[in-house]
Amino acid sequence: MRALGIDPGTATTGYGIVDYLTGKEKLVHYGTIRTAAGVDMPIRLYQIKRELDRLLEEYQPDVVAVEELFYNRNSKTVITVAQSRGVVLMTAAAAGLPIAEYTPLQVKQSVVGYGNADKRQVQLMVQRILSMKDIPRPDDAADALAIAVCCLHSYRLSRYIKDGNL
Repeated sequence: MRALGIDPGTATTGYGIVDYLTGKEKLVHYGTIRTAAGVDMPIRLYQIKRELDRLLEEYQPDVVAVEELFYNRNSKTVITVAQSRGVVLMTAAAAGLPIAEYTPLQVKQSVVGYGNADKRQVQLMVQRILSMKDIPRPDDAADALAIAVCCLHSYRLSRYIKDGNL
């Protein structure tokens, strides 16, 4: 199973691609999609869509996992993140892929085992789970990897329950 995790944003959208093979998560690729601040919003959103299309074509994920919108005091930030998130959802749906959505709390619980874990704890666990030499950077890409890992953990648990093992 291959999951593409997405941490949506307008300036920076993080992505992480993780496989689950023979009882272990395996890092495939990760990075960010960046758009320039001086560019009109419709063009920035289109740039995100084009890059996502390329990632979907190149890496052929089985599922796209997206972080749910986390309310921020800055309403302008919430709106721009929501626009980016909408592009991600639409692009995945247009590709015919299942979409899994997780709250930041769910991601932290799945990866670290503690819903109030800080960013550093999540990054260290992602590094350990994926046998990475260094902590993944930047933060947006590390978050996307955590979302992909959360998705694979959820998938494994649901299969376990479905098979009557719980």
